[in-house]
This record gives sequence, structure tokens and C-alpha cells, in this order.
Amino acid sequence: MTVIAAAVALVGSLFFALGAALQQFEAIGSGSAKPSLLSLAKKPRWLLGGVSIAAGGGLHILALGLGPLTVVQPMGVASLLFALPIAAGLHGRRPSRNELAAAATVAIGLIGLVLLVPPHQGPTYLSPDGAVTLLAVAGVAAVLLWAGARVASPAGRAALLATSAGVLYGATATLVRVLVDGTWNWWYLLALPVPALLALVLLQRAYAVGHFGVSFASLQIADPLTAVAFGALLLGEPLPQGVVPIAAAALTAAGTIALARTTPLESHT
Repeated sequence: MTVIAAAVALVGSLFFALGAALQQFEAIGSGSAKPSLLSLAKKPRWLLGGVSIAAGGGLHILALGLGPLTVVQPMGVASLLFALPIAAGLHGRRPSRNELAAAATVAIGLIGLVLLVPPHQGPTYLSPDGAVTLLAVAGVAAVLLWAGARVASPAGRAALLATSAGVLYGATATLVRVLVDGTWNWWYLLALPVPALLALVLLQRAYAVGHFGVSFASLQIADPLTAVAFGALLLGEPLPQGVVPIAAAALTAAGTIALARTTPLESHT
């Protein structure tokens, strides 16, 4: 059953990567640095990307029902390795060795971090005050990252916008965890779309910058790490300890910096 779970999660990663590449292609082709969701939603390829991402998410949830978190979660990181060649193909070029090497470095670091997170055995509970804190902290962090992106270089802008989206997605994932496996109030369900939609807008703006590798890697890093941090601070979940997690985080950061130095995907080599 564990092998089946890993296979399902891997296929889910492929769907997620395809969806992200399609949405990035349309976001950068919109001709606007700040594409609106309304304009993007009129593009069939962007909508197809959304369907593909939803399918990938569904397969990931199915995989979690078939196998342990420590096996399924690392498979999600493969979406980064899938996404780069798919996006490069859409733009009429091949991914460079440097891009693939940097993406592999990020993937290895992320897998290490995921595997090092101890399993949570206790009940999942988030108080109303905790939910307000969750949304407030994620909102403030997202705004600060968005503000920093306004004065950053193109690669830095892509990274900061995608990190901002990742923080909001991490908050969304924390709420989803509480809704699925914990005690919650009805307004949690009403609040859920707010960070999710804001994250989607910020992510499309990150894609529009053009540095798909760094934006997608930043998203893949910020989302799970934010969820882990909120899980530890608000849900009482354990954090990895020791030198190894620090080394894995450093490896992940180094890979992301390397991706930021690569050629934007819309450029032809």
C-alpha cells in the first residue's frame, strides 16, 4: 500500500507541475505585471491549469489516505522537478543544467526537512483567538513581503511575491487541517477562501515576472514551512531538532538562490 501511495502522490505532483506551468505561461503572456484573476479566468489554458492543480491536490489527498505522511509529502517536492521542463517546453526552450541542478538541490533539501518533522500524536485544536492570530500573522507577513517585492530586482520580486503566496497558502493549509481533523467554529470555513484567493493573486503576479524556477521553488518552500511553523505555534505540533534540519534548510536556500540567478523561462537560449 505504501508503494501505491507514493505512486499516486508522484502522479499528483505531475498534475500540479503541469497546472503551475500552464498558469505561469498565461500569466506572463497576459502582457501585464499585475494580471487580474478575472482576465486570466477567461483564458482556457489558465483554467485548464487550475483543473490540473485541483486534480493534483485530489490525488495528494488520496495518497495521504493510502500511506504515511513521511512517504507522501516528499513526493510533492517532485512537482518542482517536473514543472521546470514543462514550463521551459511551453516557452520553446530547454531547461539548462544549472536550472535542473538548482531545482534538484531544493528538492533534496525540502525532502530532508519534511522527513525530519516528527509525527503529531495529539488532537488538533485551534482556538478562535488562535485562528485570528493565524490570519493576522499570515496577513502581515504577506503584506511585508509584497512591499519588499515592489523595490526588488525581477528575480527577487518573483521570489518575494511567491513567498508571500506561500505564507498565505500555509495559513490556508493550517485551517484545512483543523477543519478536517480538529475542533473548529463555523466562521473558520467562511474565512478559508480569503487567504487562498489572495495567495492565488500574488502567485500569478510572481509568475508574470518570468522567473518561474525561483517563484515556484519559493512557493514550494514557504507553503510547507509556514504550515509547520503554525502547526508548532498554534496546534502544538513538534518541530524537527538538531543540526541536520538546519543543514537541510541551508541546502534548500542555496538551491533557491541558484535558481534566482538562472535565465527567465520566457527567454530563448
